[in-house]
Amino acid sequence: MEYEKLLNEAYSNIGEVCLECSRFEIKKPEGHFEGNKTIISNFAQICACLRREPDHIARFLAKQLATPNEISGDRLILIKKISSERICERIKQYSEEYVICSQCKKPDTEIIELNGQKFLKCMACGNKKPIHN
Repeated sequence: MEYEKLLNEAYSNIGEVCLECSRFEIKKPEGHFEGNKTIISNFAQICACLRREPDHIARFLAKQLATPNEISGDRLILIKKISSERICERIKQYSEEYVICSQCKKPDTEIIELNGQKFLKCMACGNKKPIHN
């Protein structure tokens, strides 16, 4: 009985897993243009596959693409027309900086905060790398 209780507790502490992704797959952005805006309609799926907070990824994209954006439900709205190739490049760059471990190259990482400093901690090899927000 104790094992069942511990197992249930462990499952409740695990973050949501994206069932639409393989072990590590960067989903290709899907979207369209509306006037001078670019709408990424599968933004929530991309965030789930990367296992990162939508706000963090949106801030990164805003800075890298030099455009304001807003999250609307499962979509990200960029206030500029941007090609899907540029968006793909920036999402790949995000994964290299904030998801993939620089030591063992595995995606089993999480962002933690210690003493006001953020780190990318690898759950596979234990490596800890400071990151900038």
